[in-house]
Amino acid sequence: MHLAFDIFQGIGIAAAIGIRPFVPSVAAGLLAAGGVELNFDHTAYGFLQAAPFLLAMVVGAALLVVLDRGVWADRLHSGPLAAVQGVISLGLGALFFAGALASSHDAAWPGLIAGVICAAVGIAAATPFLARLRARLDEGAAAVGVPLVGDGVALVTCVLTVLAPPVGLLALAWLVWLLIAGRGRAQAKYAGLRILR
Repeated sequence: MHLAFDIFQGIGIAAAIGIRPFVPSVAAGLLAAGGVELNFDHTAYGFLQAAPFLLAMVVGAALLVVLDRGVWADRLHSGPLAAVQGVISLGLGALFFAGALASSHDAAWPGLIAGVICAAVGIAAATPFLARLRARLDEGAAAVGVPLVGDGVALVTCVLTVLAPPVGLLALAWLVWLLIAGRGRAQAKYAGLRILR
């Protein structure tokens, strides 16, 4: 049962990190540091709950907020900056999933692979969803609202997953549904545009 719960925690934390990378990383690290249903002590992943790492995550979260409100906002969501953010999310997702497995002294390496996959699902589902939300809002509201929604959903997903591990599986299922529904909507819109031609 411990292994299953560790897997569910890894799934949910990595998926949340795929939505937005830094805020859920801070939350998971703080919960682990406090020994709240998660602890990386005496593992190779102890740095995930250490002050230097958490400080770096806080700086990353603040930087994302600043970039979302400035002239870099468009570049942050497409092109090289989006790719960098994606790579960071994949890496953090892998580390936290592996850390969740290592916390009960299980083999951590499967978590590195599964964490990348779960974070990738989070990225693939959240990116178009947040883009649609951004398109519906005016520039000022989007600069504040979209990061708030993204970080909020990621934070709640992460915390609930740590406290109640099966939530991680539900969160991944929701993200898969969001991804499929979003693609269906995009295909329907494309088909409608073709008819109009």
